[in-house]
Parts: sequence; C-alpha cells; structure tokens
Amino acid sequence: MRTDLTGQFKAAAAVLADATDVTLLGHVNPDADAFGSAVGLGTVLRDRGATVRVSFGNPLEVPESLRHLDDAGLFVPADAVPAAPRTLVVLDCSDVNRLGPLGDRVAATRAAGGDVVVIDHHVSTGEFGTVNVLDDHAEATATLVLRLVDELGVPLTEPAARAIYAGIVTDTSSFRRATPTTHLSAARLLEAGVNPDRVARPLMDSHPFGWLRMLSAVLGRATLDPAAAHGLGLVHTAITTDDAAGLRYEDVDSVINIIRGTREAEVAAVLKQLGTDRWSGSLRAIARVDVSAAARAMGGGGHRLAAGFTVSGTADDVLARLKAELDRAPLLAG
Repeated sequence: MRTDLTGQFKAAAAVLADATDVTLLGHVNPDADAFGSAVGLGTVLRDRGATVRVSFGNPLEVPESLRHLDDAGLFVPADAVPAAPRTLVVLDCSDVNRLGPLGDRVAATRAAGGDVVVIDHHVSTGEFGTVNVLDDHAEATATLVLRLVDELGVPLTEPAARAIYAGIVTDTSSFRRATPTTHLSAARLLEAGVNPDRVARPLMDSHPFGWLRMLSAVLGRATLDPAAAHGLGLVHTAITTDDAAGLRYEDVDSVINIIRGTREAEVAAVLKQLGTDRWSGSLRAIARVDVSAAARAMGGGGHRLAAGFTVSGTADDVLARLKAELDRAPLLAG
C-alpha cells in the first residue's frame, strides 16, 4: 500500500488544487481522525477559495467532543450532501460501506465524471477512488492530510492545524504509538498555534457524571479469558442500551480505552448494543495480535492493533465468534 506514495500525493494535490466545490466525507460515527482530517483539509481548501462541506452518514450532528474542531462551520448534515458531488474526498474510511447512507455518493460522483480522492491508513482499504492516497503504515489519516497540505503548498493556519492535531493525538493514543516523524509533525502543528490541552481535553478527558455509573456496571461485568487470542489473553465486556441510556456515543466508546489497560490480556474487546441482537464491537491489541483480521472476518476492519465491526446475534454468540476469529488472526512480530 506504500507503492509510489509520492505519485499518489501529487495526483491528489493536482485534483484539489483546481477544485472549486469539494465535499469531504468521514466514516459513520466519526472519531477525531476522520472528522479532524476532513475539517483540516476542508479548512485549507476553503482558504484557497473553494466551496467546502464536511459530512458523515450518521449521527445527524457532530459529536459534542468534536465540535471545537470546526470553527468555520464546514459540517453539513447528510441530507445536505449533493447526490453527485463535483469533487469528493473520502477520509479514514476502509470501505464504501463505512460511509453508511452516503456510500452511494462515490459511484454517483464517478458516474458523473467527477473525482473521488480517498485518503486513508487502514489495512483493509480498497482502491475505490479515482485517486487513492493509501498508507497502512501511517499513524493516522491526519498525518497523510498534513503531507497533502504541504504538497498543495498552502500555509498551515491554526484552525486547520488544530483539526489535524486532534486526529494525530487520538490515533497514536496520545503519542504512545508515535514515530520521530510524528513528533516533528506535532511540533509543526503546535508552532501553528495549537493549544494541545484545549484540543485533547474534550476528546479524551471530559465526561458527564452518568459516565461513572455506566463504568461501574460495565467494568463489573468485565471478564478475563487467559486462553483466548492464541493464549495471550482477552479481556472483554458488553454495554447494553440500558447502560448507555443518556450518554453520548463518545462516552460509551471510551470504555475500550479503560479495559485495554488489563496487564494479563493482549486483546481487549467491548461489545456495544445497538438494538435487539445487534452489536458494535471495538478491539484493541497491545502488540502481538492483528485484530484487523478478526474484525474483517466479522464484516468490519481497521488497523492491526485497533479495529471494529458491527454484527447481528446474541452477545454470547458474537463473543464466541469473536474468540474463534482472534484465535485465527495472524500474530505480529514483536
């Protein structure tokens, strides 16, 4: 996936340099990398004079923890996205299906002769764009966006830098999975005026009191299975709709970052109930198990050490299937 990255960036920059109307889409239930990458690049393109809109298939509004990234108000709801955008940019999305109800915009744009630029760092990304900037070794899609901004030769303003920084700080787990280049990129963003605490606190360290009650119930049900995941250990729990009542998506999604700290488990998994016998799963690994392979086998995708899926079945059935896929997942060198 790293083949001719220089050519990929040049091709993407050539498309966007001449674009006058650009729609940028992230995956459903966007995280800071998806939304920050879209807003960061969108801000740069708007400053160049293009008409810009940023969106995602659901939810209907920007999650509260991400709203501080969009000072310019680039977000539009899904029903305001053109049926066939003139220029479409898809960010941090491993598959067209991850766009949810906006997935049809890809085929419609291509059918109308428009450009579809895909920018992503997931292992499972297919080349569904007319231009594809794909690097599964990149720490975050936001790092690819920063390089594309450089290719465009555009000065980096604080609003754009703030959105890009949000994607990097979250997808590297607060720089725990960073490289020297990551830190150099972060330094550039701070020099552009980013306040790191003001960016990170709403993303990772701000929850309502009800979150504590949910944690009490959910962590109390956590289970350690030392024999799972090739005998390297699995810790898992489930969050029901009753547990999540009154809480934001990002509050529920944060549980995986707590249980992943279990010393005896290589893999952490959280099942989140979406409806009757419908579950969303989040997976994290420390270093040895390629959880993206297990997620793909269950209809999802992601990174080698962080992935997810959505599937139907009872919680017990989903967990049994997940354990089987983790046992089949490739082991990573380390």
